[in-house]
Amino acid sequence: MAWVVLLAAAAFEIAFALSLKPSEGFSRFWPTAGVLVFGVVSVALLARTLDRLPVGTAYAVWTGLGSLGVVILGIVLFGEPLTPARLACLALIITGVIGLRLAGAE
Repeated sequence: MAWVVLLAAAAFEIAFALSLKPSEGFSRFWPTAGVLVFGVVSVALLARTLDRLPVGTAYAVWTGLGSLGVVILGIVLFGEPLTPARLACLALIITGVIGLRLAGAE
């Protein structure tokens, strides 16, 4: 169950990061409210997993999945470039997240 909560935390982390761009430097109310709400929920969910997962593993998976999601959605939603170097880096993140999961955490 901790892993499911961690996945939800990562999803809110992605929403948090994606809300930053439309907030336009926190000058627009609703996107700024989204940044705040998504960020707080993300960290709260992450914190709920720490009694069952090692903090290093949970944090690395949370940030890794968040980064992965933001890069992919940045490409899809904002037309950011998809280059071989970016794909290679995404593969490294995926490998690291899977490796941490398999390394023995619950």
